[in-house]
Amino acid sequence: MSQDSDPTATPVTGVKDTLFAEPLGRIGGFSFDKNVASVFPDMLTRSIPGYHTIIAQTGLLAGRYAAEDSNCYDLGCSLGATAYAMQQHIPHARARIVAVDTSRAMLDVCTERHTETSRLSPIEFVLADASAIEITGASVVALNFTLQFIDPVHREPLLNKIASGMRPGGALILSEKIRFADAEVQQLYTESYEQFKAANGYSQLEIAQKRTALENVLIPDTLTTHEQRLTNAGFQHVAVWFQCFNFMSLIAIR
Repeated sequence: MSQDSDPTATPVTGVKDTLFAEPLGRIGGFSFDKNVASVFPDMLTRSIPGYHTIIAQTGLLAGRYAAEDSNCYDLGCSLGATAYAMQQHIPHARARIVAVDTSRAMLDVCTERHTETSRLSPIEFVLADASAIEITGASVVALNFTLQFIDPVHREPLLNKIASGMRPGGALILSEKIRFADAEVQQLYTESYEQFKAANGYSQLEIAQKRTALENVLIPDTLTTHEQRLTNAGFQHVAVWFQCFNFMSLIAIR
């Protein structure tokens, strides 16, 4: 089934990402504004190795761990890809999906194509900071490429709040760009990642200008840091289920 014929599919604008294709005199910090929202599907596909696998598997994992009469959260939902993937695989009509983002532009694009159907778990879209909302009765929480944009001092408190608001046996899916303590490995994966983007049609100018825009906006942690935070928060089982270059996804079970 094509995404155009599926009302619950991830919104696709069909616009190619050329935001950094021309020389920019002054490069400001990366922002999830209307310009980014308009090209976001293309940007994600060409910028994150394994992106569609991560989103699809998040939906499958949600189907496994979601419980009836529970809440499932997509924190930092952007255009709602994870929320829609959850909705397709959660078998419980009374499991509620809460999709949260701070960007009005992202939520506007996300919701304009969304149509609820009675056979699926309902999605509630919320304009808010993930760190500010209450997490209650959660059986599934997804943080797909969200924590890396949150101020590092607020990351551990957010994970603690998620763990406290999660049912025993619930699952957190955490996907992030990571860094490596080993300088040789860091260099290898950085160069490999830039080759990946070049192979997807980004010019060296685009790669360089976007890298500058993301400095001090996207701040990655090491895998060890992520694992330690999750263990400290009270998750009983933590495992990497996906990694490609400097991108990975973890599952943490409460």
